[in-house]
Amino acid sequence: MKKTKTYHITTFGCQMNEHDSETLAGMLAEKGYEESPERDEADVVIFNTCSVRDNADKRFFGTLGQLKKIKKSRDLTLCVCGCMMQQQHIIDDIKKKFPWVDVIFGTHNIHQFPQLLDSALEEKKRVINVWEDGGEIVEGLPAKRLYKHKAFVNIMYGCNNFCTYCIVPYTRGRERSRKPEDILREVKCLVADGVREVTLLGQNVNSYRGDENTDFSDLIYMLNEVEGLERIRFMTSHPKDLSDKLIQAYVDCEKLCKYIHLPVQCGSSRVLKEMNRKYTREDYLELIRKLRAAVPEITISTDIIVGFPGETEEEFEETLSLVAEVEYDSAFTFLYSIRKGTPAEKYPDQIPEEVKHERFNRLVDLVNEISAKKNAAYVGRVEKVLVEGYSKNTATAYSGRTDGFKLINFEGSEDLVGKIVNVRVTAGKTFSLEGEIVSE
Repeated sequence: MKKTKTYHITTFGCQMNEHDSETLAGMLAEKGYEESPERDEADVVIFNTCSVRDNADKRFFGTLGQLKKIKKSRDLTLCVCGCMMQQQHIIDDIKKKFPWVDVIFGTHNIHQFPQLLDSALEEKKRVINVWEDGGEIVEGLPAKRLYKHKAFVNIMYGCNNFCTYCIVPYTRGRERSRKPEDILREVKCLVADGVREVTLLGQNVNSYRGDENTDFSDLIYMLNEVEGLERIRFMTSHPKDLSDKLIQAYVDCEKLCKYIHLPVQCGSSRVLKEMNRKYTREDYLELIRKLRAAVPEITISTDIIVGFPGETEEEFEETLSLVAEVEYDSAFTFLYSIRKGTPAEKYPDQIPEEVKHERFNRLVDLVNEISAKKNAAYVGRVEKVLVEGYSKNTATAYSGRTDGFKLINFEGSEDLVGKIVNVRVTAGKTFSLEGEIVSE
């Protein structure tokens, strides 16, 4: 009896990478492959890489090195893709130091993966195919979704912003938006397949321009009319593109979740200018004011970089004061790391690592203190929660997300997965809530 071929995918990075991995899994499923829970036992191993942070680079190369021994012991096809592969110096390193890699491809030609894999298997030699730029958007690619009841939907690709610390415009290319009718068709198909919540994805999602008559806000209004869809989210938005029209959509569109991830990166206007963020501290705070005036219950998260070149102690304290003023529900905090090929790589006054870490710890303490306080205020409230499955923290509990994207754990049962239930909050912790299901 012929053994079924298996695959294992390791994903680094953002939600767009997660969705790309769903597409890779979908293409392999169409070829008859089954997913293997163990990387060491799979016939095809894929690393979908991220180039945004230095620690992701290190983890990738470390894991790649571990595969050498396994590759020698059995028949294994090793594939690497994603943002790191869009950088020539990374490809050169892999060719030189990791000759056991069989297939290398990038972010722009993911749709070619089945043919690239077949070539490597048939010709028994390494296949490298990385496009420098993205061509026409390829529609209709399959996907093996992580969840039955919620889905990622790419609405655009690439970025035109060129923040001085960021490699993404060089690895994902210029902004390209999908046609609104293609997005609507995909969402309707997802809803017909049981999806209740979609998350719209783009490197800079709110700069979407589907055509001359359709901007991001228009798309939200269109999706709000899709029958059977219950929740709409989006990631990641840029403050410079947060329009009054989009803020109004939070008021008008009942399916748009009352949550926004709005990266600030820094609280100093001078540093923001050096980052090429195209807004000031005052601009950002005005957006927060408008959001909370329109939607008082909105939850807000952010990204913050600590130790950008030239950041003074006073400028870092401006970040602390902004965090204290905004009171984020949560924040993703990062130490600045040099990305080869970006303008900031060559900036003078690179901050010493020990200074970065000391500032980082102070910022995290403040963020966590605020998060714990805000979560404690939820105790006694009843929240509508989309049940996602077993809790990662408690073996006997289930977990889900509130409309405001708060993670909540509660006692439940398997039949609730994929349903929206009412949960009364019984405890607020730093990173999550605890609760109990209540009847309507």
